[in-house]
Amino acid sequence: MKVTKAQAQANRAHIVQTASTLFRERGYDGVGVADLMAAAGFTHGGFYKHFGSKADLMAEAASCGLAGSADAKTGVDPADFIRHYLSRDHRDKPGEGCTMAALCADAARQPEPVKAAFAAGIEHQLATPAYPVDESAARPGSEARARRLAIMAQAIGAIVLSRSCPDDSPLADEILDACRADILARLPDARPA
Repeated sequence: MKVTKAQAQANRAHIVQTASTLFRERGYDGVGVADLMAAAGFTHGGFYKHFGSKADLMAEAASCGLAGSADAKTGVDPADFIRHYLSRDHRDKPGEGCTMAALCADAARQPEPVKAAFAAGIEHQLATPAYPVDESAARPGSEARARRLAIMAQAIGAIVLSRSCPDDSPLADEILDACRADILARLPDARPA
């Protein structure tokens, strides 16, 4: 049976979405093409009809996940966003959470297209209101951009550090609590929880 162009595009989008989730859960090296295609409901052989290589899929899945993260925070109160981001709930669900927190360390060891996808995603995050709203945050060298980068790095780093601790470790929660309090103290007009 011949697959229509529209169905082929839908299949590709489904594979990318599935890959985005699995990569966040297991890392780039923790997911093979055969496992990924099986999770998406396709055969291993069909992979190369959609992608030239696993690295091509990694870059596209990263772009998909990063765009989804930016879209999810649009219109959300910055303090509410930080409270959720630096929570045990977010920490414990890497497959559903932030692509940067789940994969930045892996991306650093990947081919340039994957790194380029992350750089574009970071730029998109900087231009998307969720941290202190200031249009100059997208302008390199601005004070607002530096503040936003610092908050982003601290929040992502807190999730990474917390995930590196045993699940029942008091330190895992302490990291989230300390960074959440510090960031909220620096947000303008942050109201108490």
